[in-house]
Amino acid sequence: MTEKELAKLRRPEMLKLMLEQQRKIQQLEAELAQANDKLASRRTGLKNAGSIAEASLALTGIFEEAQKAADSYLEGVKDLAEGEEESEEPHPAPPPEEFPDFPSPEVLEAAVRQVRYKRRFRRMIRTSVFTLVTVAAAAVLIAVLLMPVLRIYGSSMVPSLAEGEYVLTLKGGDMKTGDIVAFYYNNKVLVKRVIGQPGQWIDIDEDGTVYVDNVALEEPYLPEGGKALGECNIELPYQVPEARVFVMGDNRAVSVDSRSTTVGCVAEEQLVGRVVFCVWPLSQARSIS
Repeated sequence: MTEKELAKLRRPEMLKLMLEQQRKIQQLEAELAQANDKLASRRTGLKNAGSIAEASLALTGIFEEAQKAADSYLEGVKDLAEGEEESEEPHPAPPPEEFPDFPSPEVLEAAVRQVRYKRRFRRMIRTSVFTLVTVAAAAVLIAVLLMPVLRIYGSSMVPSLAEGEYVLTLKGGDMKTGDIVAFYYNNKVLVKRVIGQPGQWIDIDEDGTVYVDNVALEEPYLPEGGKALGECNIELPYQVPEARVFVMGDNRAVSVDSRSTTVGCVAEEQLVGRVVFCVWPLSQARSIS
């Protein structure tokens, strides 16, 4: 294997290659140990041989086996080398005690498992981050396009809504009498309750009782004693213009709404949405009607 091929290998592949070479080296060590045992045995036989010819034949066989073991070992070491070319001159096999101190197969296997775990962990992190970003983007789109979240400022809707509360609005649909709606007014968003529909006649007496088409409006959402004429500079009775609705705050004494020409009636194109739920603080979470 050349240096370029080795450089292209990833860490797990390199560890696998080292593990295979470690196993080959262990096998070669065992073969060399067997050859050394045979060499020692035949040396003993040489001492007891009765003739020079017999000793010569024995030595010839020993050297051949030793050479085979050495060649086999050299072959394994050359495979492990990082792209080094084979030397023209043979290298003598190092003795067993000089073998390179490679990690054991168990250590290499543990390293491979660790690398695989890290790769799976990184993949899981990437997937989780992608999922969170997708969910956050979807939530932002829903909040902007379908269900805007608004913060209540002021006390014009007390006790139905308090200052500092966050409410969820629902876009679309008609503005029905009794609904709490949010609408644009002079680059601000106001929150009021729908009192009258287009073409209806609105009248308010001195004590704050509201009449719609000469019928007193039932307003259970108002606190006891909460009725008041408030800031009213329109001529009563007042007919709601076409394509508009008449709105009032629940805190009648302080609310500036359709009773004043400053705000007037609300057109459909001004509508942000219908207030349907209070989402914050959690202790005050509730449906709005």
